[in-house]
Amino acid sequence: MPERITSHSNPLVRQIRSLRLRKARTETGLFLIEGVHHVGEAVQAGWEVETVVFSPDLLSSVFGLSQVDDLSRRGVRCVVMSGELFTDLAGKDNPQGILAVAHQRIQTLENTSMGHFIWGAACVAPQDPGNVGTILRTLDAVGADGLFVLDGGTELFNPSLVRASMGTLFWKPVVKASFDEFVVWARGHAVQLVGSSAHASTDYRTYRRNGRP
Repeated sequence: MPERITSHSNPLVRQIRSLRLRKARTETGLFLIEGVHHVGEAVQAGWEVETVVFSPDLLSSVFGLSQVDDLSRRGVRCVVMSGELFTDLAGKDNPQGILAVAHQRIQTLENTSMGHFIWGAACVAPQDPGNVGTILRTLDAVGADGLFVLDGGTELFNPSLVRASMGTLFWKPVVKASFDEFVVWARGHAVQLVGSSAHASTDYRTYRRNGRP
């Protein structure tokens, strides 16, 4: 049987609140996943879920409830909360009644091979987590293999980025590196680099890769 939490001062409640902050995510290596679709994508992609929290008052999705049952059978900690307490913890209005605390996966250039990337995109110091999540969704839609995030910028496990990626974060590799490290890696793997700029002279609609349409 799932355990039930009713107190706002419970350690798990405090942990979930803390994971809204970058400092706590960095220190613990954990992050939050909210919503039926997002939790389902993380589980199907094989990410390690430490705890799943749900509210029967809010969770009406058959798929969402089946995810709770599946995770419980795997030995994942499952916690029941009232709709009021869950809503207080949720990161958006009208929550779907399920969230998970999961372990981060950090990918670096050292463990990235060209077997992972045929083509993809790189962003230099992106600042808006929602935009990065949207870029990930777009890359997925056009069949790209992943994303490089260079020279810092937004943190990959920001709840806004996780939500905006619509689950793509769990399937597409996202590699963090410095710009210089990326250039060395790309040259070492004979990768063709194409840069974009608002001040460039070539319109992207007329660009031809290696002379091909």
